[in-house]
Amino acid sequence: MSQAVVAKPGATPFWSALFTDRRIAPALGLGFTSGIPFLLVYSTQSAWLSDIGISIATIGLLSELTLAYKFKFLWAPFLDRYDPPFLGRFLGRRRGWIVIAQLGVMAAAAGIAFGDPAHQLAWTIAFSLALGFAGATLDLVIDGWRITSVRPPEKQAVLSSWTEIGWRLGNLAAGAGALFLADRIGWRGAYLCMAALMLPGMIAAVLAPEPPSDKRPHLARSGFLNTIWAPIKELLTRLGPMAPVILLLVAGFRMPGYVASAMAIPLFKHQGFSNTDIATVTKLFGFWIALGGTFLAGALIPRIGMLPSLLIGTVAGSASHLSLAYLSAHGGDGGTAFWTFATAVGVEGFAYAFASVVLITYMSTLASTDHAASQFGLLTSLCAFPGSVLAGFSGFAIEHTGFTWFFVATSLIGLPVALLAVYVWAKVGISDEASPRPPAAH
Repeated sequence: MSQAVVAKPGATPFWSALFTDRRIAPALGLGFTSGIPFLLVYSTQSAWLSDIGISIATIGLLSELTLAYKFKFLWAPFLDRYDPPFLGRFLGRRRGWIVIAQLGVMAAAAGIAFGDPAHQLAWTIAFSLALGFAGATLDLVIDGWRITSVRPPEKQAVLSSWTEIGWRLGNLAAGAGALFLADRIGWRGAYLCMAALMLPGMIAAVLAPEPPSDKRPHLARSGFLNTIWAPIKELLTRLGPMAPVILLLVAGFRMPGYVASAMAIPLFKHQGFSNTDIATVTKLFGFWIALGGTFLAGALIPRIGMLPSLLIGTVAGSASHLSLAYLSAHGGDGGTAFWTFATAVGVEGFAYAFASVVLITYMSTLASTDHAASQFGLLTSLCAFPGSVLAGFSGFAIEHTGFTWFFVATSLIGLPVALLAVYVWAKVGISDEASPRPPAAH
């Protein structure tokens, strides 16, 4: 049995690309805007609702307003197939949809700002649903632009990393930044400032180069069901017999991280660390650590190739949970072991960020040009779903095993995923010009 040839991608300078590649700076700005909406309908909004005395049960239910992010693949095919009204003529298909989605985020965030959740909760819910839909759509079209901007797909690593850096900065603005503003100018002012932060992203969308695929005529119009099914069928057909293995690898890659993350904060509280300690380590210190993991992934993937990076990512991401197991066993002391805490969280955060960029880049190689947003949205949902389901049972597992053995077990989940990565590496080649294909039999 002969293997498909794996062409090693040419190394792309990571830092200099920011100044030499006209796609990178816009990607940083676009990533920034995509990192803002989610928290405005999730934890940041929960803080606002808590401040005005909304019940915990209601706040928990309102966290479901983020469901649009889990089901965004349902409308992604229409963004791939149809040009946006008016703006499509001037900016092209993907950049036009990006600006429309950014306008939607601005309008919805402003709508929430001018509401009064203490007395008109229905108003806040309606605009939060709109914000979730607009934010999920913004993610889709930015991913579609990113994937179609760099061909062959193996050269995605640098662009993906800079987009991820922008996303983390936007996430920091919508989290810590919004809370900081709320204490000084109130929640209305904070949400209006978040809406205004879409403006740099609009400038980035206008300055971003139009992907070559957007210059071709769009796909022929099709029926509703066929529009949704077409990208799924194309992906399965292109991957061939290896489709189940590759999709299982994608589904399992971040499963250990999702399961472990659900119980990380309860572990920190159980160890006696204060809210200030947790915020300092996970948000401030952790932000820079995660940037380091993102930088490393962006620099390493072009040099060693996609599949070796995939194996390193899944092994490192899973093994890093052993640092949380160590913290559970040796880092209590009533919250006094601060540096043990910081080191353990740093190791896990660095590996998580590295693995995230590796997975984003790999899923980008699996998406075709014509169905970029649809297939990438489908793959991200597939990646998130199994881990999210298992995370719901994590508390019951800890009741039986304790924190230490729980985190050891989450690290072991990565073993079968690593074996899948080795199998895919052995059986599937990703060349610079071709999509993954099964090996040819004698």
